Amino acid sequence: MRMNLSSCFCTAVLLSSALASPSHAITGSRSAPSSSVAQSIVTVVAAGGGVCTGTMIAPNIILTAAHCIAPGTANRVIDYSSKPPALIAPQQVAVHPKYNAQSIAAHRATADVALLRLSAPMPGKSAAPLGLPRIPFTPVSRFTVVGIGSTIAGSDTGVGTVRAAPLAVTGQPGTLQVRLVDPQTQNKSAGMGACTGDSGAPAFEDQDGRSVITGVVSWSTAANNAAGCGGLTGVTPLTLYKDWIVKTARSWGAALP
Repeated sequence: MRMNLSSCFCTAVLLSSALASPSHAITGSRSAPSSSVAQSIVTVVAAGGGVCTGTMIAPNIILTAAHCIAPGTANRVIDYSSKPPALIAPQQVAVHPKYNAQSIAAHRATADVALLRLSAPMPGKSAAPLGLPRIPFTPVSRFTVVGIGSTIAGSDTGVGTVRAAPLAVTGQPGTLQVRLVDPQTQNKSAGMGACTGDSGAPAFEDQDGRSVITGVVSWSTAANNAAGCGGLTGVTPLTLYKDWIVKTARSWGAALP
């Protein structure tokens, strides 16, 4: 799900995409997130030009997927407020100790969450609140995935523009992994869903009149479980991992609830 481009081409693609007219869509979607949600979304770049989505959960702390984290301190975050946009190196990186890369490759459940700490707050960004998903999950459960990924599988089209996709729970989800689907297409034909570059994107749930982060995007498929986008969106819910996120953020000086 991480977009793999050459390291020299990655930044150029993202900058040109940011200047283009917004397409307002993760694959198949026609909706844009609220301004407050959009202001919490950031672009995370890994070694070799991999692109992922991250979310500000404190003025200088970003939540993303563990499989987006490059070895050592190779990750960068794009600051679009500077002219030209700048690459910011995180001061600290933390991957959940129970994360297993082989499980992600097989679309199995694992602790696919990670944090990045910046040396200073991101200009023009605001933090989104963390929460716990309402369980048990049912077919009427709804989540909105918000990311900066492409609108076409295998392409850089639309990368860098924040888009939203309201999705429904499908299958028989447990507390370790949730599979989301476009309620209109039900994974039978191409529909809304996360795509390349949306790994690490937040899954928001409306609770008591506000949008809270209750999961992180880990993988996607095309319709009928083929390779690609527009079928299923695999989300790692924060049910078992919010405590680790809060504890780690607090150890870095963040005042999370």
